Amino acid sequence: MNVAEAYAYFDTSVVAPLYRDEALTTAAELLQQQYRPIISLLTEVELASTLARWVRMNELSNDQAASVDKTFSEDLRLKVFERADLQDRHYWQARTWLQQRSTSLRTLDALHLAIAAENGWPIVTADRQLQEAAEALGCRNHLAG
Repeated sequence: MNVAEAYAYFDTSVVAPLYRDEALTTAAELLQQQYRPIISLLTEVELASTLARWVRMNELSNDQAASVDKTFSEDLRLKVFERADLQDRHYWQARTWLQQRSTSLRTLDALHLAIAAENGWPIVTADRQLQEAAEALGCRNHLAG
């Protein structure tokens, strides 16, 4: 597989389909080939929450969720995803955007977007609301799916 040279920040809506066959899986895999994906610890926490929700909703068994956890951890070890640190300045930027009250940007999405924007990376998301907010704020973005 060729390693892409362009970095992009992948939010959880694009990372999760890489670990479960669903409508966005193929698109997420293609984006993973197009970009060098960056995530943060926030993405990791959100993925854990997503897995827990899937188990609660009987969309995955506990064993399947544990297998996803293991595979994701191995992907982190193999540097399939690079990590960006979430810093105080990202919280300040997120707060500034939210205080503008000009978009429907949500708290955690604002933090993801702040990391991407600071580094000049597009945010890759399957969340139309996040993509529209990124567009309105002048941030590079790529809508999956």
